[in-house]
Amino acid sequence: MVTLIVGISRYLMILLIMIYTYYSFRYYFMKEEADQGRAVRRQTVCLFMLHFLANLLVVLNTESPALAAFYGAQAVFFLGYIYLYRLFYRKVSRTLVNHVCLFLMTGFVMLTRLNPEQAMRQFVIAVIAAAVTWIIPFVMDRVWQLAKIPWIYGLFGLFLLILVCAAGNTAYGAQLSLGWGGFSFQPSEFVKISYVFFIATMFYRSTEFKSVAVTTAAAAAHVIVLVLSRDLGSALIYFIAYLAMLFAATSNWLYAGTGAAGGILAAVLAYGLFPHVRRRVAAWADPWSDIADTGYQTAQALFAIGTGGWFGMGLYQGMPEKIPVVNKDFIFAAVCEELGGLYALCLLAVCLCCFFQFVIIAMKMRAMFYKLIAFGLGTVYITQVFLTVGGAVKFIPSTGVTLPFVSYGGSSLLASFALFNIIQGLYILKREEEADEKG
Repeated sequence: MVTLIVGISRYLMILLIMIYTYYSFRYYFMKEEADQGRAVRRQTVCLFMLHFLANLLVVLNTESPALAAFYGAQAVFFLGYIYLYRLFYRKVSRTLVNHVCLFLMTGFVMLTRLNPEQAMRQFVIAVIAAAVTWIIPFVMDRVWQLAKIPWIYGLFGLFLLILVCAAGNTAYGAQLSLGWGGFSFQPSEFVKISYVFFIATMFYRSTEFKSVAVTTAAAAAHVIVLVLSRDLGSALIYFIAYLAMLFAATSNWLYAGTGAAGGILAAVLAYGLFPHVRRRVAAWADPWSDIADTGYQTAQALFAIGTGGWFGMGLYQGMPEKIPVVNKDFIFAAVCEELGGLYALCLLAVCLCCFFQFVIIAMKMRAMFYKLIAFGLGTVYITQVFLTVGGAVKFIPSTGVTLPFVSYGGSSLLASFALFNIIQGLYILKREEEADEKG
């Protein structure tokens, strides 16, 4: 009976996420608010049906009353997050709220399947992060005052990165986190946001050559410290975000070309300086030549993706636990194996929808400061998605970064909530401006 339910449910889950994804794109072509509201409601129905089906499989396979109760707690959280957000912020982007819940739901399901204790810990962090970042849209109208203190963002962020480089905990060959009292956090996840604010404030004040040179030096300092910490995935995100924001602010192809050339040179130097970078590149280029050692993680991820095919093996029917660090930077491979390639592609398409909305918000904002914040955070987000997914499918070497909201990790989760709530704040500001113009 369980086998029959697993077989039917995996197809139903793929159908539901395809419907969800369809309305995610269709939403942008609807001009009437009533039509958009219906699309969002249908998304919400698909979301909760997906959540129910996935957790039904979890409970059937584990026969655990605790996990059944865990499902109930998640459902209450999602209901509260969706409807309380709409209650307090009436002009909120309801699609972005739904997207956050979809990512979280997928992450909770996969983490429950891999390690229930980690899933419950991730859930507690998600509840706290949602509550802590709830206030961000409310204070976004005060950002103009914060535009006057760019060096607070720059120096504070650089100080945290230097602290990690000097005294951080080492994991997988890189210094990533600071520990205190049994807890640890990864400052680079939060500094990404202050870094974007720093660049936005600097370019809002001036795009003259002197200002660009000073901002470039400060941005380069961030990247160099990350390279010295061997956190090359974060360094790449910072670099791409700066290059994108520089071009958005100046429209200068010479700056963009020079920056890209510098990035290529830095990548070559990193390959020559760091043994763990060479190992990752070797594993990417030919994982089969040393499948028992350097190529093991990449090979297992490819086996998982290939085994899952388009429709997946079904929850608890695969072996994603064989992939090292599967709960973090290789969570996409686990999704492919058990939920299916189609589910994973739809998830990736929803990530692209988020990025498109970030860009649309950036284009609609009148103030360059707001434009740069939205575009910079959007670039940070989509670059992180690309690096995670690209590393899992062997499109690029693994960089060790997480998939926002889906992968395990408290710092990543809290930073992702903060990033999306800043975007929500900008979206609400724009909606209020439009309402004032009509009124």
